[in-house]
Amino acid sequence: MTDQEIAKAAKLKPIIDVAKTIGLTEDDLELYGKYKAKLSYEALKRLENNNMGQLILVSAITPTPAGEGKTTNTIGLAQALNKIGKKAIAAIREPSLGPVFGVKGGAAGGGYSQVMPMEDINMHFTGDFHAITAANNTLAALIDNHVYYDNKMNIDPRRILWKRVLDVNDRMLRDCIIGLGGSRQGFPREEGFDITPASEIMAILCLSNNIEELKERIGNIAVAFSYTGELLRVKDFKFEGAITAILKDALKPNLVQTLENTPVFVHGGPFANIAQGANSILATKTAMRLADFAVTEAGFGFDLGAEKFFDIVSRYGEFCTSAVVLVATVRAIKMHGGAKLKTITEPDPDAVRKGLDNLGKHLENIVKFGMKSVVSINRFITDTDEELQIIKDFCESKGFDAFVVDFWAKGGDGGLDLAQKVVDLIDNKVCEQKFLYDWKMPIKDKIEIIAKNIYGAEAVDYSPLAKQDLRLLKKFDLEHLPICMAKTQKSLSDNPDLLGRPKDFLVTVREIKLAAGAGFVIPITGEIMRMPGLSKTPSALNIDVSHDGDIVGLF
Repeated sequence: MTDQEIAKAAKLKPIIDVAKTIGLTEDDLELYGKYKAKLSYEALKRLENNNMGQLILVSAITPTPAGEGKTTNTIGLAQALNKIGKKAIAAIREPSLGPVFGVKGGAAGGGYSQVMPMEDINMHFTGDFHAITAANNTLAALIDNHVYYDNKMNIDPRRILWKRVLDVNDRMLRDCIIGLGGSRQGFPREEGFDITPASEIMAILCLSNNIEELKERIGNIAVAFSYTGELLRVKDFKFEGAITAILKDALKPNLVQTLENTPVFVHGGPFANIAQGANSILATKTAMRLADFAVTEAGFGFDLGAEKFFDIVSRYGEFCTSAVVLVATVRAIKMHGGAKLKTITEPDPDAVRKGLDNLGKHLENIVKFGMKSVVSINRFITDTDEELQIIKDFCESKGFDAFVVDFWAKGGDGGLDLAQKVVDLIDNKVCEQKFLYDWKMPIKDKIEIIAKNIYGAEAVDYSPLAKQDLRLLKKFDLEHLPICMAKTQKSLSDNPDLLGRPKDFLVTVREIKLAAGAGFVIPITGEIMRMPGLSKTPSALNIDVSHDGDIVGLF
C-alpha cells in the first residue's frame, strides 16, 4: 500500500478527544474541521506555568535521493514512547507546497508512522504558509509604496533588501524586473522571489515565543538602505502592527494526530539548507509542557538542521535537548560509499563499509554538543542482515548503541527497543547541552568554527561581496548575531557532488544576508538557491482529484 492508501484507511479520533488525552479542553482549541485545531492564546498563556518534559531531537546523516525517513522516525518514536507507557508528543514542521508538487516526498511521515490528515497537511492545512506569504508580500508592497509617493525615509531603490516570496518552485522568478508600465504603475527595479520557507517572516514566526515578541522581531527587520547609507528597519516605517495582524492566527500551533492517535503539533516550515530548519519554538515548548517526552526533528543532516537547532533555536527558545536520535539507512550509506542510486537495492557490503565515514563524522559532531545519542537504522525491505550488522558494529566501535527500526511497516511497534533506550539515556539526568561558539565572537570566526568543526573544511574563502557584507555588519554593530549557514544538504561540504566525508575542501561564502528580525545572519555558500525549480518530471504530473473530490496520487 502507498502512504496515501494507508492514510485513507485510517480511523481517526476527533481532535477534541485527542486533546483531552494531554489535558486540553474543547475551550482550549480553535477547530479547523473535525481533525485539526489551533491552540488559543488563552491556553498557551496558561500552559506557561507547566513544568517542561524532556526534549528528544531526531536528526540524520547527510541525506541522499534514497531517502532516510527522518520524519517517519520522529513520528514512529513518539508512538513507540506511548506504547511503552510514556506520555509523548511529537512536534514537526509543516510542508512547503512547492516541493510537494516538485520532487520531495511528504512532510507527514510515511507508512504506519504518519501524521493525519496527511492530504490536508501536505496541501493548504490551516493556511499558515499563505499568511506568511501574504505578510511578506504586504511588507514588500508597503516599502515600494513608500518610495512611490514621497519617500520621506530617503530609501535608495537600488538597495532595497526585502524580497517577495511565493510557495511555488519557480526558477523564472529568481531574478526579474518589476514596476514596468509607466510612472503610474510604480518604478522599475530589479527584484527576485524566494520560496516562502526562506522568508524571514517564516523564521521569525518559528523563533517567537509569543505575539509580543513576534511584533518586536518584525519591527527589527532590515528592509533597505537610505541614500546616506543608513540601515532602515520596519519599525522606522511603523509597519510592524499591520504585518503582525496578518500573522495573528498563524502563530498559534496546530494540533493533529498520528495514525495511532498520538498528539502532534505541526507548525512552521523553514528549510534547513537556507534557514533554521526547525518547527516553531512555541510548538516545541507547548509539547514539552504537555508531555513527559517531546520528540522533534531538525531538517536535513546533523550538519545543517541540528547545528542550527542547538546554536540558534534552543538558545532563543531557552530550552535544553536531553538526547539525540541519529537516523541512518543502509541505502544512503551505500551511496556515500560510491554506489549508484539504481543499484542501492542490491546487496553491497563493501559500499556500506566505504560509506561509514559520513555516519562517523555526524557522530563526532553530536559529541561536540555534549549530547547523549543513539543511532536509529531505518530498515528497508532490501537491506541484508550483513549490511545492518556492519552499521551496528561501526556505531558500537564509536561508543554509540544502534537499533534497527521499522516504523514505516509497524508503526510504534517497529521501534520499542529504541524508545526504551532513549528513555534509559535520559533517565532524569540533568540536561548538559553545549554550544559550538559564543555569540559575541566576530562573525568571521563563527563561520569558520562551523565550517571547520562541523563540515570538516580546511578553510573558508570569501568573495569580494561577502567581505563587503562583513564590513557592513561590523559597521552596524551586528556581529553579535548567530550564524545560519545556507549550504547544500547533499554534502558535508558546499559542493553537492562530494559525498561521503570530503577532505581538504574550501567552503566559499558568496555573500552574507542579514536577518535582523529573526536574529541571525545567513552566509550563502556554494551554489545554494533560495528559490528552487521543478524537475523535468515533477510530482505534479501524478496529482489529481477524483470525481468525488478526493486528492489522488499525492505520495
